[in-house]
Amino acid sequence: FIHRDYVNTKHKGESMVSKFTIAICMALAGFSMAQAGDVKKGSKVFKKCAACHTLEEGGKNKVGPNLWNLFGKTAGSVDGYRYSKAMSKKNEEGLVWDDASVSGYLHKPKAYIKGTKMGFAGLKKCDDIANVLAYLKEETGAPEAMKTALSGDFFKQNDVNCK
Repeated sequence: FIHRDYVNTKHKGESMVSKFTIAICMALAGFSMAQAGDVKKGSKVFKKCAACHTLEEGGKNKVGPNLWNLFGKTAGSVDGYRYSKAMSKKNEEGLVWDDASVSGYLHKPKAYIKGTKMGFAGLKKCDDIANVLAYLKEETGAPEAMKTALSGDFFKQNDVNCK
């Protein structure tokens, strides 16, 4: 509830409420954009992954599996790819790739799935992980409902201790 005297207060021809509203909207817009990840920056970070993974629909498996339709897919389920015992076990347990699981895996693959054959050491920076998530969602046919911004404390809530 805002008192009518506050609404009617003028400062250089504008109401204080409108200035306050504009400031809040700008702050929220900046916050959301920062958490959404940057697809262009994600494409640059993904170059580290491209030697082992393809993204396009029907793309071939390389050292790692093709990542088309990654989000919402059960781990270890790409046809024609031979997974480690550890990843096959995650498949049996029903691990589904979403923001939290992909982030945890990208941050420290060998810690997230002990026994994985993925040789990549991981991404240390939260921004890099958020950017790769945005890029992967854009390039791998992720459902629109999964193309959402991460909450401000997403990494902390999901035990991803990135910088």
